[in-house]
Amino acid sequence: MSAALSFSPAIAQDADPHGTLNPDEMTWQSTLERAKRGETDMVLCATGYAMTKSGDHETARTLFRNCAEAGYTGAMTWMSQLDANGLGAEYNPDAAAEWDKRAAELGDPVGKFNYGLDLIRGHGVTRDVDAGRRFVDEAAEDGLEIARRLQGADYDLDEVTPDADNWRYAPLF
Repeated sequence: MSAALSFSPAIAQDADPHGTLNPDEMTWQSTLERAKRGETDMVLCATGYAMTKSGDHETARTLFRNCAEAGYTGAMTWMSQLDANGLGAEYNPDAAAEWDKRAAELGDPVGKFNYGLDLIRGHGVTRDVDAGRRFVDEAAEDGLEIARRLQGADYDLDEVTPDADNWRYAPLF
């Protein structure tokens, strides 16, 4: 006696009062939907990196903004990078510096380093070389190698940023 077994693929079902059977959970679309609902977690926040590297900066901004607002300092430094380069929105050095400052205030070494650079340059914030060096020094004390490299070069910014960016940091007067 043999029983014929049939198998059908599992597919997402419409929502019902008992929940969704086999929810769509491993796609970019579901990730974005979760972000639009304001959800955050480490995996969701890390997905922003893949989004921005794939060129989908607007989706990356949604993910990173939620995560940054939830206190993830790595997402703050990514928001700064997006704002500083006009990716997914207009170029906004003031917003970039503010994200760096927030990450720095929460103790993030990359945030400290980046905010130190912002202050040294006067990019997005009032120029304050001494305060900028203090932030770089804190990042170096935290073990951030690029901050140590900048210290070793006597804070010569050409050591850590390409001279091709000098146009961006020139005074606007």
